[in-house]
Amino acid sequence: MGHPVEPWAPDFPYNKYMIRSIVFPRVLGRSLDDLQPALELFRALGFAPGNEWHESGSHGVEMLAPTGGVELIAAPDAPPVDATVEVADADAAYEIVKKLLPNLSPKDGGKDGAPGSDNSVKIHHEIHDTPYGARMFTVEAGGLRIAFLTYAKKGGETKGMEARLDARGKRFALVVSRFNSFITERLLDGALQALRQCGAKAEDMTIVHVPGAFEIPTASRQLAESGKYHGIVCIGCLLRGGTLHYEVIANEVTRGVGQSAQETGVPHAFGVLTCDTLEQAIDRAGLKAGNKGFEAGLAAVEMASLREKMPKKRSSRGKQKAGPSTPLRSAQDDKSKKESAPVQDDKSLKESASAQDDNHQGAPEAGASAQDDKSENATITTDGSR
Repeated sequence: MGHPVEPWAPDFPYNKYMIRSIVFPRVLGRSLDDLQPALELFRALGFAPGNEWHESGSHGVEMLAPTGGVELIAAPDAPPVDATVEVADADAAYEIVKKLLPNLSPKDGGKDGAPGSDNSVKIHHEIHDTPYGARMFTVEAGGLRIAFLTYAKKGGETKGMEARLDARGKRFALVVSRFNSFITERLLDGALQALRQCGAKAEDMTIVHVPGAFEIPTASRQLAESGKYHGIVCIGCLLRGGTLHYEVIANEVTRGVGQSAQETGVPHAFGVLTCDTLEQAIDRAGLKAGNKGFEAGLAAVEMASLREKMPKKRSSRGKQKAGPSTPLRSAQDDKSKKESAPVQDDKSLKESASAQDDNHQGAPEAGASAQDDKSENATITTDGSR
């Protein structure tokens, strides 16, 4: 009799199409306003809004992460947190939370002492290193304790090149299509929110409106070539129709934006929706599928920061490879050539004068004839130059 297959074994059969998501409900208050501090916190850290329900004075709002799972723990005590969220950079997430705290004060102060009445958000445990090598901090929102952490690299795993979501000191241009503006304006709001949360100032964000998606690559390239911006965010919306117009425009916009990014070297974030239906576009402009403008804003910040860490492009052989000393040597060579030229001319003049004197002394008639020939040649040359 064979041993049963362990449930964590790689070959354990499972239905990968059955489970779609998992949600753990938690009561944080009695009204929709009580949920706002926690919702603002989750939005700032990149959670996407999910389904909502409202019934008989009760409300529910889902906040979705890209991936998730259930962690089973064997320990003598219960875990100190209600949920654990893995983030790309715990230190960057910690800075975002600290900036948000002044704006997340409770609205009713939790005076009645009812469950979930204290809807404040506060840092329960400062960021620190755990014994198992992770960076972690804990936030308490309405009695819900959530740990945000970044796991350490596993043994033998090489550390890749990564960039922080830091937009401080960087300038960004946002090119927005007016066509389907009821969608693109929502995408623009999401992109601006992402840039602000990463530290970009209002004066460092330039918004450029163009007629349609087809004009986005032209405007983006001109902005990138100006050298004023660290990243470009391209925002538009294309909906499939009954003709080939959709495919033609979608292909040209994608090709143009990619070509502009490659040839200018300035990162371009692609926030152009290409949807079959209006419902799909609405879902991606802030509803079920999150806000793709927000994601494009984060991508622009990350790529702009990554560009500063990447190796610089090598120029042509005659310039950068030689280094700063090459122009100096060239200037010295030119100087030496210029200084040596008059010396050579003086030397040749002296030699020619000496030769003429010798000719005059040895053969006066030949010298006179030679001088006559010279004067005739000089006259011809002068007339020709005129």
